[in-house]
Amino acid sequence: MSSLPPGELAAFLAVSQHGGFRAASRMLGQTPSALSHAVAGLERRLKVKLFHRSTRNVSLTEPGRRLLQRLMPALSEIGLAVEELHEQSTSLSGLIRINCDANAAEQVLMPLLTRFMKLQPTMRFEIRSEGRLVDIAEGGYDCGVRAAELVPDEMVAIAIGPDQQHIVVASPAYLDGAPAIKIPSDLSLHQCVQLRMASGSIYRWEFQRRGEDVVVTTPGNLVVDQSRLLLAAALDGIGLAYVTRWMAADALANGKLQQVLDDWTPPYPGLCLYYPRHRHFGSGMRAFLNFLKAEGSLRAAP
Repeated sequence: MSSLPPGELAAFLAVSQHGGFRAASRMLGQTPSALSHAVAGLERRLKVKLFHRSTRNVSLTEPGRRLLQRLMPALSEIGLAVEELHEQSTSLSGLIRINCDANAAEQVLMPLLTRFMKLQPTMRFEIRSEGRLVDIAEGGYDCGVRAAELVPDEMVAIAIGPDQQHIVVASPAYLDGAPAIKIPSDLSLHQCVQLRMASGSIYRWEFQRRGEDVVVTTPGNLVVDQSRLLLAAALDGIGLAYVTRWMAADALANGKLQQVLDDWTPPYPGLCLYYPRHRHFGSGMRAFLNFLKAEGSLRAAP
């Protein structure tokens, strides 16, 4: 069969969706007579009757109903294609509010965010960095960034960074002459810089080796509430610190810090951006999520 004229298909769809020739004519800006001729032409080409017509009513025949059902998915795809084209050809705008741990913002979120903002300079972002976990929906945030293990089950999560690793470090000066550290329980003989969490509790150091999980309450005379202060104390020789490898990378590379208990601190799944599963987003947020997914695909490529 030769291709069907788009005008005849458009007339059929309009009459189907608006329930009659007069209503469809008002939507398309054509006369009822013109639409009637177009539908009749389509019926001749298909050799079927598509509508039951009367002076009071117009309704689909069974072949007409089947044709409409087959056309609707294609129309939906066309609509999405047009919407995506429109979004790509116009500047995106809007505000996206993100709740994020401060270290996660510095390590992973900000580099992604700045790249996206260069592509979409009219988009606006507000980042609230804090240690405590919050209900992002209740707090008025569009999304949050946390370690994968902390993302609530009901949220949609997108991995946005590499695996993380917490390690134990100290300065060479502190380790010189100090008791040997072979297993986590040896930490009881050392000064360990403590981190107070936003909840008020002291963070306990976590270790794992060959399926064995160990959580240690460490001793220490210094308590801080920021990870950067842990690193500073270790660099000054105050004691051992439990920090991310990312944070300690430069100091390890230049020899200012040394790692201990290497085989007890394996990597674990990294950071995720997460958002409520059923929330409706505007074009700006959808574009940002698509950007993050594309960045993740690039990182995963060999």
